[in-house]
Amino acid sequence: MEIRNIAIIAHVDHGKTTLVDQLLKQSGTLRDNEQIAERAMDSNDLERERGITILAKNTAINYKNYRINIMDTPGHADFGGEVERIMSMVDGVLLVVDAYEGTMPQTRFVLKKALEAKVKPIVVINKVDRPVVRIEEVMDEVLELFMELGADDDQLEFQTCFVSALQGTSSLDPDITTQQPNMDCLFDLIVNEIQAPDVNVDAPLQFQPTLLDYNDYVGRIGIGRIQQGRLKVNEMVSCCRADGSIKQFRIQKLFGFLGLHRIEIEEASAGDIVAIAGLADIGVGETVCNVGKEDPLPMIHIDEPTIQMVFGTNTSPFAGRDGKFVTASKIEERLMRETNRDVSLRVERIPNFEEWIVSGRGELHLSILIENMRREGYELQVSRPHVILKEIDGVTCEPYEDVQIEAPDECIGSVIESLGLRRGILEDMNSQDGQTRVHYTVPSRGMIGFMTNFLTMTKGYGIISHSFMEYRPIDGGTVGERALGVLISIDEGQTTAYSLGNVESRGVMFVGPGVDVYEGMIVGEHSRDNDLTVNVTRGKQMTNTRSSTKDTTVVLKKPRVMGLEACLDYINDDELVEVTPENIRLRKRLLTENERRKAFVRNKANG
Repeated sequence: MEIRNIAIIAHVDHGKTTLVDQLLKQSGTLRDNEQIAERAMDSNDLERERGITILAKNTAINYKNYRINIMDTPGHADFGGEVERIMSMVDGVLLVVDAYEGTMPQTRFVLKKALEAKVKPIVVINKVDRPVVRIEEVMDEVLELFMELGADDDQLEFQTCFVSALQGTSSLDPDITTQQPNMDCLFDLIVNEIQAPDVNVDAPLQFQPTLLDYNDYVGRIGIGRIQQGRLKVNEMVSCCRADGSIKQFRIQKLFGFLGLHRIEIEEASAGDIVAIAGLADIGVGETVCNVGKEDPLPMIHIDEPTIQMVFGTNTSPFAGRDGKFVTASKIEERLMRETNRDVSLRVERIPNFEEWIVSGRGELHLSILIENMRREGYELQVSRPHVILKEIDGVTCEPYEDVQIEAPDECIGSVIESLGLRRGILEDMNSQDGQTRVHYTVPSRGMIGFMTNFLTMTKGYGIISHSFMEYRPIDGGTVGERALGVLISIDEGQTTAYSLGNVESRGVMFVGPGVDVYEGMIVGEHSRDNDLTVNVTRGKQMTNTRSSTKDTTVVLKKPRVMGLEACLDYINDDELVEVTPENIRLRKRLLTENERRKAFVRNKANG
């Protein structure tokens, strides 16, 4: 059976995972009685809820006499490192482009990585069944993008397939009426255009893990392509480590992939994509070789983190109420376990404190980790995200991002004003059909806290996408600090409608009546730029002329609901987000007003 190894790459939400669904269904790989869920490759709960792919995953399908290994990659910039590493595993890519949106920032990023890796591209124009499409213009945009990125003559001779991944139709003709109710056009392009792996089965073994997984029974699992030679279960092999050392180990388990399943196999040969277990600390980019024939492959570049946050044990008065895992040892064990699976994550313990500096590729990357921990029963508190500065040629530099925004014409003015305040540089702007698209270069710290405001500014109709661009010399001054102060609870207890009714004229409340609060907890946003302590737990005094039922006449405004990402965006440096399985609370780092006043005086004295 001949092998074809391909990756599916695209901007977020252009239909990669839905396309994999159709390829699985129509290839005949699944049993007749095997049901496939929508977006089957998004196996994580968070992936399903958010409709995004977080971790790259692989599957394999049988089509005629071919075994097609497919890598489904993430579309968000925060997980771009996964795309980069996967290019060493495949011989071709399907570049999926939305038939209306066309090329977007992440389309540029993933295509650039594919062209650099010299893999064969096939362009898939998806969502051709949409009511409004721009197929001709999108094809021109794709060709321009190939030329801008310096594609060679072979890469410019790409084939194009027009599909509706949702409906399961395809055609080689841009005319929508020619769509066939199957994916045969795309299957045939894959087997005819993508070359079989150019490998030597009889040469000494070379296997390089590109992705990591973790299993409680066998530990860390390395996933990659066998570049040459053969692998067998129970065979003794050598691992050429990143530090230059060599470690021998026995292959305990060898897994192949078919459909939605990871299957145990006894042997695999060059060109196959497999997973191996046996070395507890195997790393991405290390090379597994035959004993005595150690010949390491070049190390794979892993993108450095650009954002960091401080994670700590929960120190609020409500600590331990909801969580199953609340101690420092449990949190540290969980964070270290995550580094076994996620090579873009860095965790460093702060000496003498129950706190860790956790560095990742972006706010979304770290907020996904926090949300997963919360659902698993962990309690913790986290600080505001900060960008990681770099020293380059003696100059302190900060990361910059390529930002593209599309919003209704009437909203774009406030977006431009906000990005201007965040030191954004306008690169390009054009309007069409009542929508305006702007292209900006913005410091990464300017993007922290922008998302929450963006959704409000565009009334939920705006589309934003951003990806890391480069490091540039730091531009002094503060960027993205919150302009308004907060309302802080002065007491511990349960909020009452009576006290909230007296306080809500001071700003916007984050809590409704009947909510447990503690001293130092943030309960709302002040309408001015200073913080204000308020009493939200006081009840109405009872006398013989008043009764408790009078409270029912208080009409309160609906409190602002803040999700995890909105909270991380919102807080300033002297504030924390308390995360538990049941609640997400905002709080001051110093809980009592007396402590905060002393700290203010101390900071003022120190300049």
